[in-house]
Amino acid sequence: MGMPEKPVSLNPDQIAELNEQLSTMRHNANNHLQMILAAAEILQHKPELKTQMITTLLEQPAKVITEINSFSREFEQTFGITRH
Repeated sequence: MGMPEKPVSLNPDQIAELNEQLSTMRHNANNHLQMILAAAEILQHKPELKTQMITTLLEQPAKVITEINSFSREFEQTFGITRH
């Protein structure tokens, strides 16, 4: 991973923006994880909904990964971090 060779400075607006993106990522990832929990709980009480709940369960990890990757790209771009 390529790290910046010089110190990176951010102004208050840039820090606020990065913090907002982090907050959004956490919120969205938590929502997707809650969907996994809710689907599992529904399956415990209503196994007849298996097909519908399995679909919901299987969709959530990709959504969490997308949220994390999106924030990671913004973070790396902000700090000048490159991937090799």
